[in-house]
Amino acid sequence: MDYESFKKEILLLTGIDLNFYKERQMKRRIDSLIKKHAHDSYSSYLKALVQDGKLYNEFVNYLTINVSEFYRNPEQWLVLENEFLPGFLKSGGDLRIWSSACSTGEEPYTLVMILSKYMPLEKIHILASDIDKRAIENAKVGRYHVKSLEKLPEVFKKRFFVKESEYFYNISREIKDCVTFRQLNLLSDDYPSGCDIILCRNVLIYLTEEAKVLIYTKLNSSLKTGGVLFVGNTEQIIAPKRFGFTPLRTSFYVKE
Repeated sequence: MDYESFKKEILLLTGIDLNFYKERQMKRRIDSLIKKHAHDSYSSYLKALVQDGKLYNEFVNYLTINVSEFYRNPEQWLVLENEFLPGFLKSGGDLRIWSSACSTGEEPYTLVMILSKYMPLEKIHILASDIDKRAIENAKVGRYHVKSLEKLPEVFKKRFFVKESEYFYNISREIKDCVTFRQLNLLSDDYPSGCDIILCRNVLIYLTEEAKVLIYTKLNSSLKTGGVLFVGNTEQIIAPKRFGFTPLRTSFYVKE
């Protein structure tokens, strides 16, 4: 079995289309994983994925590159809080927010904590999604290594976390109750509609230009007019007007 055949089988097995990922980068990652488990071919590894649930979960998690932390890129969160949130909050309506590649939950939970400065927690409702079911389950548990909290303002850490041990913290139930998690594949599934703010950070850097066009088009349709798309600091949209976006600040785009 060659890599092209392997990609077709993985699509059938997982629903993940590897054609949308940058091939050299993704093939290198998969080859290293195959070598780690002492398989000598794609067909041998594929057979093991079908038979071994633990190996399958590791593969999907490795494929979807779950790297996250609370308050990642603090300067971007300050821009969102100081320049964009006030306008939405003044409107007085319910905010519809979607964290579209939430990994293990640090991103949507960060936003809940920021919003808690301006509104009661019971009024905060965020949809968070990810392709990786295991990451979502970890997000629901809300147990985090101390390193992932390093950039989080101390006031949030003291108010919303309970220290479990020297290395782990548990996030409070009141924060977890503000977020609804669901599994969603950005390349193939339907998106929620009528969003005021969408966060899609640090995921498109791994995808092909074809995949980016598809996702940016769908993200625009998912936003209300005047809604804001918040992307990663290395994911600037080339020619955003073709997707119906106006760039306002680095990493922030408004639907025209």
